[in-house]
Amino acid sequence: MAIIEGHKIKLFTLNANRELAEEISEHTGIPLSECEVKRFADGEIGINIEETVRGHHVFVVQPTQSPVNENLMELLIMIDALKRASAKHINVVMPYYGYSRQDRKAASRQPISAKLVADLLQTAGATRVLAMDLHAGQIQGFFNIPIDNFVAMPILVDYFNHLLKDEDIVIVSPDHGGAVRAREMGNVMNAPIAIIDKRRPRANEVEIMGIVGDVQNRVAIIIDDIIDTAGTIGSAALALKAAGAKEVYGACTHPVFSGPAIERIKESAIKELVCTNTIYLPEAKRCDKIIQLSIAPLMAQGILNIVNDKPLSGLFKYQDNPVKHRH
Repeated sequence: MAIIEGHKIKLFTLNANRELAEEISEHTGIPLSECEVKRFADGEIGINIEETVRGHHVFVVQPTQSPVNENLMELLIMIDALKRASAKHINVVMPYYGYSRQDRKAASRQPISAKLVADLLQTAGATRVLAMDLHAGQIQGFFNIPIDNFVAMPILVDYFNHLLKDEDIVIVSPDHGGAVRAREMGNVMNAPIAIIDKRRPRANEVEIMGIVGDVQNRVAIIIDDIIDTAGTIGSAALALKAAGAKEVYGACTHPVFSGPAIERIKESAIKELVCTNTIYLPEAKRCDKIIQLSIAPLMAQGILNIVNDKPLSGLFKYQDNPVKHRH
């Protein structure tokens, strides 16, 4: 436990990303509290909180990546346990929000699963959610409790500004939907943008139709929020090289890396794929091309600001003197 401004604070982690929770603990100075997560013989989840939380402001670190349903159920059961143990506030730190891509009805008789997850979290007893780069901004409207959507772009921009400070670069959106994200990165890095024109003949399959914008003799950075099977970014990298790009880098917030993703990344034309640690990557999902940047200092300061009733907006500012790239 830590006492900050007279508030009793406890920080817990479940099984999804203990490494991130340990980093957050180190940066905040709030020790990780003890809780036991167990599985019964039939697969049911049991949780035992091993210290009092009565009257405490509690933060629980649990992104809901694969296995999504296991991690989500762990979180819901933990929230219920905290509520029944009389925690004063239950703050859910879920940098990766599972089911976020199901944010609307794309066809008749489809669910809006991102809304369902919001309902489940609130019904369980969460009083605040801290997420990062939600796939769709409207997910914030699915909640009737405060939700803070942290932004990873300044972390990525800072990395590339130092890595490619003397290069002629272009920021590439892997589809039309990501053009706003690419434009923001381009404006900050003083670089033009390009857009990959693609279509999906089937789920998790990509066909590149063309490139909108000039990439000739430039270093291309493909920016996205989520990389799942890496089919899009792999195909985009090939198309960019064919169009004359000098080098191709990839960047994303959430490294989901499902199925053939790692092999595709290894075999791709991408020189380096930069992501954050919103999702824990086991050894099998790592390779020399993948660089993970930590969001722990940002999330930790966000937690301290929330406890101290300070605003969060100042945490997402870019450096005062950004690098001026040639173009």
